[in-house]
Amino acid sequence: MLRLAAASLAGTAIEFYDFFVYGTAAALVLGPLFFPTLSPVAGTLAAFGTFGVGFVARPLGSILFGHFGDRRGRRPVLVASLLLTGASTVAVGCVPSYGSIGVAAPVLLLGLRFLQGLGLGGEWGGAVLLTAEHAPAGRRGLWSSFPQIGPAVGFLLANGVMLALSATLTDAQFAQWGWRVPFWVAGVLALGGLWLRSSLAESPRFLELDDHARVPLAEVVREHWRLVLLTAGALSVGYAVFYAVTTWSLAYGTERLGVSRTVMLACIMAAVVVKGSLTPLVALLSDRYGRRPLCLLGCTAAALWMFPMVALLATGAPLLMFLGFLGALLAFVTMFAVLGAYLPELYEPRVRCTGAAVGYNLGGVLGGALTPIVATALAEHSGRVPWGVGAYLTGVALFSLGCFALLPETRPVEMVAAEPVTG
Repeated sequence: MLRLAAASLAGTAIEFYDFFVYGTAAALVLGPLFFPTLSPVAGTLAAFGTFGVGFVARPLGSILFGHFGDRRGRRPVLVASLLLTGASTVAVGCVPSYGSIGVAAPVLLLGLRFLQGLGLGGEWGGAVLLTAEHAPAGRRGLWSSFPQIGPAVGFLLANGVMLALSATLTDAQFAQWGWRVPFWVAGVLALGGLWLRSSLAESPRFLELDDHARVPLAEVVREHWRLVLLTAGALSVGYAVFYAVTTWSLAYGTERLGVSRTVMLACIMAAVVVKGSLTPLVALLSDRYGRRPLCLLGCTAAALWMFPMVALLATGAPLLMFLGFLGALLAFVTMFAVLGAYLPELYEPRVRCTGAAVGYNLGGVLGGALTPIVATALAEHSGRVPWGVGAYLTGVALFSLGCFALLPETRPVEMVAAEPVTG
């Protein structure tokens, strides 16, 4: 289990590195380089628009890769998704700017971002299911949390590289070529991930299945549509909070508050370190007290903390900004640390890869794709403290709280005999 969990964590970290490095670049540099004819705010909105395309592609990736995961196995999905995401990320670093090739530059950027999202849509379902279906029932929350640490590690890698480049290069050097380096690094990381995953064993739960769904998506839509919609709505707050902290606040702090890139990245990364380190502990609590209670607790905390978070951000003081980000990410991890066990337990084995991944990634569209765009637009028409952003995030949290309240508890569940939650 330790070897399997480590391989799943490493692969997920690499794929989320690819995804996050784009978000950081969108907040810092892509607007002026690829949308120079727009105003600074409009350019940032356009860059966040291409960022959001990755989230739109993720449910499509979960459908595509989920089909093969339910039909052919979880392991092949991990290899294919990593190849796709890694190759498209390296290609982003090679796209000429608008000044070199004109409108073809943002078009290419948009297409490659779509491929990034397509690959990541398949990653989560394969990595989490392979770990969850190997794990013993009494410790499934703990072992399934390792892939959930991957996003934090990927974020730290992406922003660590960006922070090092930002601190050592001039603004002109960073804009000219420095921002491309993290995208090229993705190629090396992808090769390492493929090596780690080459020897993983297939899920025993998948091998025990005698009857595989012929068209998993059709079965999910027919028998589990209510569950998919509820999970998507429930998870939207996690995405909204995470990308408000890691993407929108980065742009807001540097452009509106005049805080340096280095300071903003350091504050955000410090909060993500704490969040990532607490993930196994929270998941272990879910093995003892249940998945749903922790999700409800985290969602409530998010609803209560969004106004304090934007107020602390507006101070521009590093320590206060860190505290604001930390409170938001602690609420986030209380929900998302348990999802590696919770979502697979909600679905029967024959459609688990498709159902869990589609619900997870639809939540990304609702929360992750829209939040940087909506928050940027709301902050543009507010004073120094963006209260409108706080109201928006609080509204998302209350909506998700209602969805979590309608989901059942699953702990403990023997995954080989799990009954479907129909709707």
